[in-house]
Amino acid sequence: MTGLIEAVERIFTNDGPLAQVDAHFRVREGQTEMALAVAQTVDQGGALVVEAGTGVGKTFAYLVPALLSGERVVISTATKTLQDQLFGRDLPAVIRALKLPARMALLKGRANYLCLYRMGLARQEGLFPDRYVVTLLAKVEKWSQRTLTGDLGELVGLDEKSALLPMITSTRENCLGSECADFKKCYVSQARKEALASDVVVINHHLFFADMSMKESGMAELLPNARVVIFDEAHQLNEIGVNFLGQQMGTSQLLDLAKDVLATGENTARGMGEWREMAAKLELCAKDWRGLFAKTERVSKLAWTQKSPDGVNETLWLDVLKGTQDMLAEMGEAMEPMMPVAPEWERLQERLVELLDILLVFQKPLDSGFVRWLDVGAGVRLVQAPLDIAQQLGPCIMGQAGEEALGDKPLNAALSRAASQAPFDAQGEGVAAPLASGLPHPAPPPREGLPNTPGSPRSWIFTSATLGHEPKLSWFTEPCGLTQARVLQVQSPFNYAKQAVLFVPKEMVLPSDPKHSEMVSELSAKVVLALQGRTLVLTTTLRALKEISDRLKALLQEHPHIEVLTQGEGSKKELMQRFRSAEDLGAKRSFVLVATATFWEGFDVPGDALQAVVIDKLPFPPPNDPMVVARSKKLEELGLSPFNHYFLAEAGVALKQGAGRLIRRESDKGVLIVCDKRLVETGYGKRLIQALPPMARVSQEATLLEGLRRLTTGATKPEVS
Repeated sequence: MTGLIEAVERIFTNDGPLAQVDAHFRVREGQTEMALAVAQTVDQGGALVVEAGTGVGKTFAYLVPALLSGERVVISTATKTLQDQLFGRDLPAVIRALKLPARMALLKGRANYLCLYRMGLARQEGLFPDRYVVTLLAKVEKWSQRTLTGDLGELVGLDEKSALLPMITSTRENCLGSECADFKKCYVSQARKEALASDVVVINHHLFFADMSMKESGMAELLPNARVVIFDEAHQLNEIGVNFLGQQMGTSQLLDLAKDVLATGENTARGMGEWREMAAKLELCAKDWRGLFAKTERVSKLAWTQKSPDGVNETLWLDVLKGTQDMLAEMGEAMEPMMPVAPEWERLQERLVELLDILLVFQKPLDSGFVRWLDVGAGVRLVQAPLDIAQQLGPCIMGQAGEEALGDKPLNAALSRAASQAPFDAQGEGVAAPLASGLPHPAPPPREGLPNTPGSPRSWIFTSATLGHEPKLSWFTEPCGLTQARVLQVQSPFNYAKQAVLFVPKEMVLPSDPKHSEMVSELSAKVVLALQGRTLVLTTTLRALKEISDRLKALLQEHPHIEVLTQGEGSKKELMQRFRSAEDLGAKRSFVLVATATFWEGFDVPGDALQAVVIDKLPFPPPNDPMVVARSKKLEELGLSPFNHYFLAEAGVALKQGAGRLIRRESDKGVLIVCDKRLVETGYGKRLIQALPPMARVSQEATLLEGLRRLTTGATKPEVS
């Protein structure tokens, strides 16, 4: 790969190919520094962790050296939205600029693709919860006749929480594989074949970890043939990973199995078993689970450190588990003679056996380094997860970085159950293999002067705008097992002192005061009126979300041109589009968005449509969350302070993420308002301020509001006072 670094240097110049195709491109020292570090890692192998501040242009910084290398590349993003953006916009732009013959593919989990067999089955069964779902199915059927990819993300108006989705998509458990009558037209199989034949494949973190945990497949042949693996928005890796690398089982799985057994029995073995009776008994088991928590708050997590979850009678709990176990065993015996009748029975049996295995796991003592809890909502879900992903991911990366070629033993050693599983069928079977077991694949065409090096060590790139609050980026590297990786921090090119102002209202009551949300709403309303919309309000809880949203709607009801958008009242994509549309609508319509959770990151609104971000309080982790409690206990055992080493670190990263929504371009201007005076009145608050960009400060509300009013007429920023 001689010459890669020199080639990258030539690209990031004022007269380079990027400048010629992008009118907004300009040389950024940080972007070039990151691109050269990525090029060096691609050239030599190993692991590189890069924190690239907002505005650096990290996407181009890793795409250029990766594409110029001529190697097969896998890029993983945090969400499907970012995945679509990378595949549909950024990647094609760089490929065009570099004039490379690279073939790219998009690969998502099977739940994102239409299953033709399941769609036909849904129409045949006719078991729809309401007429709207029937109408939506008709829309999907019409779309299915013209789609080339089967990606349900193409369908406008299909909500991610729609009751129709599980009826028209497959899972690893119910996929019939090559036995399916619609197999030749299977969109999942087509997507995987396309990925295997491509030079650059875009996936997401969920798919990566699902493959590792054996709950999904699709990359068993893909990863071994990729020598460059890039994780964008890598700050989410640990939290996504722990959710996949443990064990989960819930009432929804029991109900789905009951429904599918009944449907399969009625369709292929009518009169050969008491399918309706057995399905009803299994549904009753699921109701028994939920019945134990009838008085529990509808959405809550229950710690589980003993034989039964906290507050649950041990005898009753074990009786419910035993009853479910007995019912599954009875159903399994009835299904055994049905195996030759239809392929569906074999899949159902596999699902049943897996549920029995998981039930046994939850009846055993908890292993060290893991935590258990119950999610209680409309149903009940049993969860066991590792405290972090260091032991699972670390050996994959550092075990071979710079030493072993992709697919050698250290990688497979990290995949706990993979070695004992049947290999993934290239035609689309639903069982994954160890990542080393790949099918032959033609290498991508070599680039002139940059020959392919299939025997070279793999290169791993991890990047995000927020990976920690100190030079070693330990917040990210330690839980991911990457303490030996090379670390690079590249600062944002934005001039925050001139572009942004930080305001902390000292008259605000503490967040523990019942009046806090009301006061946040009143201040937010003043900001919204001063800016005529253009405001994002970020909350730390769903309760605060509702209280602030309802209060804002009441306060702004006399201003009909200002609309309050609330998370949950539409998909994230739809809310973002409506918020951005304010610039096109001019004075006719403006928006304020109240949101929590995922809107703290990935909400990108450059320009004047967003000029104020209000954060209701410091985003500390919830102290009673079972995972938080377990991690805190682990730190105490090591003689460390959970508050200093965990709570502050988590709050600092989250605060930085939220603040990052404000300034997205060199021309943006705005105000960050943190409605928590602990930020300026406590010693730890000063540490958290250091995690924020170096903004100017304003101390008086009147000065703030006057500055905001002038901001709408083109003033640079509110005056500092």
